[in-house]
Order: sequence, then C-alpha cells, then structure tokens
Amino acid sequence: MIGTLQCVVLDCPEPRVLAEFYRGVLGGEVDRPGQEWSLDDDWSTLHHTAGVLAFQRVVEYVAPEWPGAERPQQFHLDVVVADLALATDEVLRLGASVLDDSHDGWTVFADPVGHPFCLVRS
Repeated sequence: MIGTLQCVVLDCPEPRVLAEFYRGVLGGEVDRPGQEWSLDDDWSTLHHTAGVLAFQRVVEYVAPEWPGAERPQQFHLDVVVADLALATDEVLRLGASVLDDSHDGWTVFADPVGHPFCLVRS
C-alpha cells in the first residue's frame, strides 16, 4: 500500500453551497476544522462516517454532461437509499435535477452544479 484515501474532491463554483447540498443528501458535518486543509471561500468539506468529500472553487467551472464524452462526468457517486421515491423527492427539494429515470431501482441526478450522482435502491 502506498497511502490511504484522504478525501474525494469535487470542482465547483461555490464550495460551501455544494457541501451543504451533499450534507442534505448524506448527513455529516460541513467544514469541520482540521490540520489537513484550511477552510475558506475556495475550499469546503463534508465529514461523514464513510469519509470526506471536499469541494474546491473553480472560477470558470464547466459542468459535465451526462452521458457523453464532450464534457465527461469523470466520476460519479452512488448513494444507496431505502426508499427511492422519498429520496428522489428530498434531493430534488435540495436542488438536484433528474438526468435519467428510465432504470428500475436507480435514478441518475445532477447536483446543483451538474455533477452526476445516482440514488440506488437498497
């Protein structure tokens, strides 16, 4: 082993706003102080029992497109949920949008700045 995963970092135009969106989806604590990084307008974190998501400001942020290769998604998150319909309502309330709901048992969404993520029924 060379190392351990510290966090997953998502580019975005407003780090704190996107951290709060994912707190609404996953729970956890936004911007817990720590030695690993400084928290400011350009960097925000979400600490969760499963790990840390970090969000860094990109001034000229361009959202990925799903599906496609012109502006590829580069990664996405799968979030397991007990009730897909209820979870769908909640992420839409938080600012997500539906990208693809044609599958049985999972739906693809975009977060408020366009990163694709899936809700998957457990």
